[in-house]
Parts: sequence; structure tokens; C-alpha cells
Amino acid sequence: MTATSGAAQSAHPERPGRSDGVCGEFTVFTKIKPGEADALREDLAAMASGASDEKNRGALRQIGTLHDARHVIFDDDTRFMFASVFDGSWDTYIDDFAKTVIGANFDRIFSHSEGFPGISDPGVKDWFVAHQAPATSFVSSYPDLTVQQIWKDQRVDDAFQDVLDTPEFRAALDNPANAELVGTPAFQKLLEEASA
Repeated sequence: MTATSGAAQSAHPERPGRSDGVCGEFTVFTKIKPGEADALREDLAAMASGASDEKNRGALRQIGTLHDARHVIFDDDTRFMFASVFDGSWDTYIDDFAKTVIGANFDRIFSHSEGFPGISDPGVKDWFVAHQAPATSFVSSYPDLTVQQIWKDQRVDDAFQDVLDTPEFRAALDNPANAELVGTPAFQKLLEEASA
């Protein structure tokens, strides 16, 4: 594993943030505008309730680089944290979000933060950099897998599991003509992994 911590350099030295393999972290801390914590909380709740709707899931699939994201209001409703894990370059990550419905979500959520210029403002990246704090340590459980690879692995596993459950597959395993293939270490490993 190639986790970064301490004095290790980012894979994207032009931007703050640590990386581990293909995964990068993005953590932003902002000051909430006075009196807007409840409005921010409401917007976060609305966003969370719509997170699984087709439009938002479609945008996340279109972007295809976001592993996870979280929002936290803290310090007696005076500060806000957004943290995420993504694949690829920092600049592309910000650009991709601005081009989808997720950009409107960013605008709504960060509008409660002091000085936020808007996701389509040319200075938004500088604003994020000014409010970003790199993790002291960042480790991914799967540093070599992009979101796209994980989705593909899931699709392949689903399809393979469907094949395993068919009587035709059981018959193929029992067919003496396939004994040489079935007996190979690679095939046996495949069956072991499928049953785990």
C-alpha cells in the first residue's frame, strides 16, 4: 500500500490534498454566515433526501470519480466541513461537479459559507484552495481501484453470480469434457472467491 502521511507529497502538487494510489482527498473548512446554520442544515437535509433520486445519481455516474462525500456543521454552528474522496486530478474533479446538477447543490450548500463566489465563478478554485486543509494522513482500502473499476467489478460479479446459479453452469462443472479447465488452480480460485 502507498498511503501518504506526514511529509509525503501530494500526487497533485499544484493543489493541496493527499493521495493514496488513484484516490485523492478533498477537505474544505469554512465559516458559516451568521444565522445561516439552520438554513444550511435544511439544505443538507434536502440534498440528502434527493441524493438517491435519478437526476443526482445520474450526475454522480456521469462524473464517475466520487468515492464518497460528507458534510459536517461544527463549532456551535459556526463552521462547516465538506470532505470527499475522488479519482484523478483536483482541477478535473471541481470542473466536473460544476458541469452537472451537483454544481447547483454545491452552490446551494456553500452559499451559506462566508465569501463563496459560486461554483461557476472563475475564482472558485482559488476559494476552495484557500479553505482546503490537506489530511495529515490519508489511506484508502483500495488505492488502485477507481470508481469506474469498482462499478465494473460489481457488474461483472453480479453477472458471474447469475451464471453460477444456473443449472447449466452446474452441468458444465460436472461434464467430464470440462474437467481439465475446472481442475486448474485459476478456475478453483475463481470458484473459491465466488463462494466467499
